[in-house]
Amino acid sequence: MNVPPAEFTSYYGRPVLKPPVWRWDIAAYLFTGGLAAGSSLLAAGGQLTGRPALRRAGRGAALAAVGASTYFLINDLGRPSRFHHMLRVAKVTSPMSVGTWVLSVFGPAAGVAAVAEAAPLLPGRGVFGLGRRLLPPAGHAAGLVAAVTAPALATYTGVLLADTAVPSWHEAYPELPAIFAGSALASGAGVGLLAAPVGQAGPARRLAVAGAAMELWGSHRVENRLGLLSEPYTRGTAGKLLRAGRALTAAGVAGALLGRRSRLLSAASGSALLAASLCTRFGIFHGGVASARDPRYTVVPQRERLDRRAAEQH
Repeated sequence: MNVPPAEFTSYYGRPVLKPPVWRWDIAAYLFTGGLAAGSSLLAAGGQLTGRPALRRAGRGAALAAVGASTYFLINDLGRPSRFHHMLRVAKVTSPMSVGTWVLSVFGPAAGVAAVAEAAPLLPGRGVFGLGRRLLPPAGHAAGLVAAVTAPALATYTGVLLADTAVPSWHEAYPELPAIFAGSALASGAGVGLLAAPVGQAGPARRLAVAGAAMELWGSHRVENRLGLLSEPYTRGTAGKLLRAGRALTAAGVAGALLGRRSRLLSAASGSALLAASLCTRFGIFHGGVASARDPRYTVVPQRERLDRRAAEQH
């Protein structure tokens, strides 16, 4: 008699891997961190090309997003002191340690750059007059510091997820940083298309195209390259979110390119790009969690690797 096919159950009904304890606030942290990074790059572009509306929108969005990111991260840690304790060491081999330091540099720089936008509102005499004169150059320098650290802020979370034992995150280590970088650029472009007049939105449109290309390439890869481990990204909640993200990204880019003279169409495309980034981040998050809960995604790839090694040895 043949041995019946093995069922991928676990010891006493427990999963092979312990699923991530992260909740929805970490998925939101992934989104707001990327939005902060993309917005700061948008602001720097507006600053360097003489587009004040883009600069103001990017700086304001970067400060709001990094503030939300800090809240979500601390909320997940449970106690604010834990964030402080993470700053007591610096390990370049730890994505979490690197990310904590990047956030600590980016946050104050984004704050100074945003506050500098209020300089024209200050009186011209006395202490406030001094602030009115000093804030613009300080904001200029701080905006560039934020833009320099933005790529690390946008991508370190992808490295962080890939550094875990969660199967569909770990196997997608080449794609996750690219997806998150593209998502960050697209969300920053969304801010520019929403807030800036069409005459100043040229850099935002170019940012949208570049970000969408990276995001769509990465999403296609994780849904097709990983074999069995691509399944969690195509099914259930993750599949619905990632499909919605692709559709919204395509619509956002099309609107950005076609709406060069339409303020309404530009704003609609900006909203679509922001929604697409949100769907992509939550989709990647849910896909990884689903792969950790099903023992099949842990056992089958391990057996395949063992079979390949045995074949190579013979």
